[in-house]
Amino acid sequence: MGLRDLFRKHKKGRDTSPSSSLSANSKTQQPLPQQVKQDKSGLGLVEKNATVPTNISEKYRQFPFPTHRNAVTDQYEVSKESLGVGINGKVLTCWHRETRRKCALKILKDSDKARREVILHKKACEGCEYLVQVLDIYENMYASNRCLLIVMECMEGGELFNRIRQREDKPYTEREAANIILMIAKAVAHLHHMDMAHRDLKPENLLFTDKTDNAILKLTDFGFAKEGNNEQRPLNTPCYTPYYVAPEILSNDKYDKACDVWSMGVIMYILLCGYPPFFSTHGGAISAGMKTKIKAGEYQFPKAEWRNVSQEAKTIIQKMLTVDPATRVTIDWILKCSWLTGSVPETPIDIRPMLDGENYEQMRVEIAAANHAQRRADADDDENIDQLAPENSRIAKLRAAKQRHRQVGGDNAAAPLSQISEHD
Repeated sequence: MGLRDLFRKHKKGRDTSPSSSLSANSKTQQPLPQQVKQDKSGLGLVEKNATVPTNISEKYRQFPFPTHRNAVTDQYEVSKESLGVGINGKVLTCWHRETRRKCALKILKDSDKARREVILHKKACEGCEYLVQVLDIYENMYASNRCLLIVMECMEGGELFNRIRQREDKPYTEREAANIILMIAKAVAHLHHMDMAHRDLKPENLLFTDKTDNAILKLTDFGFAKEGNNEQRPLNTPCYTPYYVAPEILSNDKYDKACDVWSMGVIMYILLCGYPPFFSTHGGAISAGMKTKIKAGEYQFPKAEWRNVSQEAKTIIQKMLTVDPATRVTIDWILKCSWLTGSVPETPIDIRPMLDGENYEQMRVEIAAANHAQRRADADDDENIDQLAPENSRIAKLRAAKQRHRQVGGDNAAAPLSQISEHD
């Protein structure tokens, strides 16, 4: 029994999302200010002469681009179908009334944080096909709160890992992994050349345009994004998602956009074997032992999963997962490496750990719990959003069961699993 066995039960994950049209809530609505008019959908327009909320700082009081203050429902038919939950708000499905184009609608409670996300996403997506495009921005009322509504292109191909897990027609190969990393690198390079760090690179924020083989992978959710203003190590807020967090962030040091390169290294590692290089064993978002291993850069390439992966791919991961950000490779170096620009072998990748529905669901639960803990929005921003909460880690339970099996003479006993923290 090796590390791979720890992740296998081959169950199908559960992922359902009901769809219904948006209607007024049956609960009594709070009176709206005189500057606001509410339409029958429950979404309300904001008058053109309405004053900016007092909680908005001078820096963000004026948008650097036009926004709409009429009700979003004038141009879009909005559904309650949830496409997901971002760092600062939830995402619904909507359709343009004239073109019938399906879009995604992200709802953010108006604040400095929300305005920064809107401004940076709008600014960044222009001129880069590997970033989810912003189509319209509305200032509306929603659930009795003044909100920003971002209308974006709808990514019909779904999340990165879901796309890989759902394929059944042919083997997933190292060449495909290289193409995925190339698209991620192009998105990150566009941001870094603007001196912008995304700070939340993870598979949930990487979406395919459609379900075709040549679909483009795009980066979304700028809730943690921040500009560096050409300063050296300008960032200090510990914004992160476990599994993908860089060691300098855990060390509470000032840091810069090199944190994105580390996260790319973790994603590339998972793409090539099906499980992360670092993970918690106790069911929480992140354990002390996991933090220790991340800060020390302690991980391995077990032969069972990595024997057929090219040495060049392993070398790139090692350079991305360099603990010292000053010596970590840059995004420009990654774009020029031959593994992305040259011929990559079509070696099949064993991703059975990723296909394990139980383990995959547990990872989603732990990441959702971490997002909830790290959420920068106000506590009431997530009204009517069901948050996942972790149970006792199934990974840890499986590990304990297999240890007991070895102790009673189970066959194929393996060496200690270096990827699993020994400290809970």
